[in-house]
Amino acid sequence: MAGSAAVLEDSSLLSRLDRMLLPLERFCALLSGLAIFSLMFLAVYSVTGRRFFASPMMGYVDYIEAAMPIIAIMGVSYVQRDGTHIRMDMLVSKLNGRVLWLFELISVLMILLLIVALTWGAWEHFDRSFDCARPLCSRDSSIDVGIPIWPSKLVVPIAFSVLAARLILQAIGYGRALVYGLENPVAVPLTLSVAEQAAIEASALEGAD
Repeated sequence: MAGSAAVLEDSSLLSRLDRMLLPLERFCALLSGLAIFSLMFLAVYSVTGRRFFASPMMGYVDYIEAAMPIIAIMGVSYVQRDGTHIRMDMLVSKLNGRVLWLFELISVLMILLLIVALTWGAWEHFDRSFDCARPLCSRDSSIDVGIPIWPSKLVVPIAFSVLAARLILQAIGYGRALVYGLENPVAVPLTLSVAEQAAIEASALEGAD
């Protein structure tokens, strides 16, 4: 499982690229959060209509389906950046030094290979749904209220492209750590101990004071 992690920064090109990508990842994560909030609002609206007016919201399921890719995928690059994405680290947590960086590099490259393939497939899936010669540029739509499906399909290759960029940066970071034997490389999540996490939280509280 994922634990607390930190991403170090310096003046290197890799770290600058890491910081340049971060605002885009935060924006994607914000969209994911807004989608969750919107579905909560729609749920209250639909339940209220059903309970008091015997008229639930029309197309509620369609809206859930349209928002689900945003909720599930848009924030994945952001959590990959800081190491808070779900992962099994019972073995990796016991490693250190070059062996650790080698395992991390291999895992990131395997994820990158998978994401590149999924990005290509997701784009093809979107392309089959998009046609500007048709109304709303859509070849297919939802069942109840006819929402065009292509925007939801476009979300997937966009989110995966951002994730692929993040994985490339992390692969370079782990590769540098492996080659040069770095103890604390930049642009990659470094697992913190309980004491280190407590020290960071304490300094943050002191800064707030």
